[in-house]
Amino acid sequence: MLGKLRSFSKGKLAAVLVAIIIIPFVFWGMGSVFSGGNTNSVGKINNKNISTKDFMDYINKSKINPEIIKANIDNNVIEQLLTQLVSTIIIDLEINDLSVRLNDLNLANKITNQESFKDENNNFSRTKYEKFLLQNNFSVVEFEQTVKKNELNKKLFTYINGGVKSPYFLSNKLFKDQTKNIQLSYLDLNKIYIQKSNLSDQDVKMHIENNEEKFSTKMVDITYAKITPKNLTNQDEFNEEFFSIIDSIENDIMNNVSINNISDKYGFKLKIEYEYLGNSKDEVINEIYNSNSEANIKLLDKNDFFLIYEKKNIKNTIPDKNDADLLESAKNDLFELKKFETNKDLLLKIDKKEFDDSDFKKLTADNNLQTLEIKSIDDNKFLNIDSIKLLYSLSKGSFSLVVDIKNNIYLAKIDNIIEKNLNINSDNQKNYYMESNKNIKSNLYSTYDILLNKKYKIKINQNTLDRVKNYFR
Repeated sequence: MLGKLRSFSKGKLAAVLVAIIIIPFVFWGMGSVFSGGNTNSVGKINNKNISTKDFMDYINKSKINPEIIKANIDNNVIEQLLTQLVSTIIIDLEINDLSVRLNDLNLANKITNQESFKDENNNFSRTKYEKFLLQNNFSVVEFEQTVKKNELNKKLFTYINGGVKSPYFLSNKLFKDQTKNIQLSYLDLNKIYIQKSNLSDQDVKMHIENNEEKFSTKMVDITYAKITPKNLTNQDEFNEEFFSIIDSIENDIMNNVSINNISDKYGFKLKIEYEYLGNSKDEVINEIYNSNSEANIKLLDKNDFFLIYEKKNIKNTIPDKNDADLLESAKNDLFELKKFETNKDLLLKIDKKEFDDSDFKKLTADNNLQTLEIKSIDDNKFLNIDSIKLLYSLSKGSFSLVVDIKNNIYLAKIDNIIEKNLNINSDNQKNYYMESNKNIKSNLYSTYDILLNKKYKIKINQNTLDRVKNYFR
C-alpha cells in the first residue's frame, strides 16, 4: 500500500498522490462504524472532524465530471472518494505527528532546480516557470503546496524505511529460491483418462437426461423482412421518402402496432420460419435467433437494408436423442467432465496428503514416465509460468498437477532440488540485494499499515454521507 504511494511520489506534480493509499481502511471497517451525529460532519478521524465542506471541496478539486459521479453512485464512488480523503488526512496527520518538515529554502531549491524550469544556460527561468503555471492552471501558491506535499511524503517514507539494508543471507535465500534446479518426474494424464471411444451410447444418453438444460435447443417462430428502398418506395436510392417511412415504422413499433399490420400498411412482404432451430445458412436469420429480444418487434439498420423482425412461441426442447450431432456433442461434454473429475480427485488427495509414492507408482506402472529439469523460476519453455511458480513453492517429494504451455495437464513429483549460493562478487549480487531490500521495505509498509489502523479510529456519519450522495443523484 505505502509502497505504491512511495513509487507514485517520485512522479511530477503528485497533487493527488494519496488517492490510493491506506486502502486497508476501506475493508477494515468503514461500513461497521457508520453512525449518526453532527449533520455538518461527514466523519471523524480520532478527534479531527471532516466537515461536509471539506469533503465537497475535495470532490471539486478532484475535477471528476459530476455526471460520472452520478452514474456511479450505486458503485460506491462517493465512498471511494471519502476513503481517499481519509487517506490524505491520515498521511498529513502522520507528517505532523512525526514532525516531518520542509523549510522555505529547501522548497525554493527544489523548484528552481527542476530541469523543466531551466534556460539554455542551466539557470532558473522565471518565464518558463510562469508559462508552466499558466498551461497547467496552477497558481503559485497551489503549485508550491503541491511540491511541498510531495516532498513531505517522500520524507515520511524515508523516515519509515531509512537505513534498511538487506543482509547477505536474505539476498542469498532469494537467489536460491529463484535459481534452484528442480528435477521432476511427470505423467501425461491423457494416459489415464477414460478414452472417449470407451464411452457407451447408454452413458451418453444418460448424461443427456441428467443435463437436459445444457443440451436443450431453443425453438422459435420468426417473422421478418428485409426492408429496402425497392420494396418500400419502389426506388433504388435511400432517399428522404424512404427514411421518412422508416421513421413512421419506428413510431408504429413504439405504439405496439403488430408486425402484420405494419407489413400491410407499408406494402412489404413478411417471411416466417416456424420452430426455427438456428441452423440456417442465412446469417441474418441466425442473428435474429441468437438475439436477446423476445416477443418484441425490432427494427435494425443493417447498412444495406433495414431488418424488421418478431420472435414468438419461444421454447426449449431436447432434440431426438439418437441425433448424431447431439450424441457427439454430449459425448465430448461427458469426456471433458470425466477428465475434470479425475483431476479434481487427484488434487483433493494431494491437498489432503492422501496421495503418496505408492499411488504414484500405481498410476505410472503401465505408462511411460517422463522427466524434466527446470533450471530457474523463469524457465517456462515447457510448463506455463503459473505451474513453475507453484513448483518453486514446494519441497522435495511433493506432488502436484501442472500445466504446459499448450494447456495439457500432468501429474508431477519433485524428485530433487539442487540449490547454489549467491557469489558475493557476481554481477547478480547487486540485483538480488536490491530485490531483497525491496521485500524488506514492503514488509515494513505492511507493518506500518497495521500501526495506522490501530492509531486512527475512523467514524463516518452515514446520514450526512447519504445527503452528499443524494446531491449528486
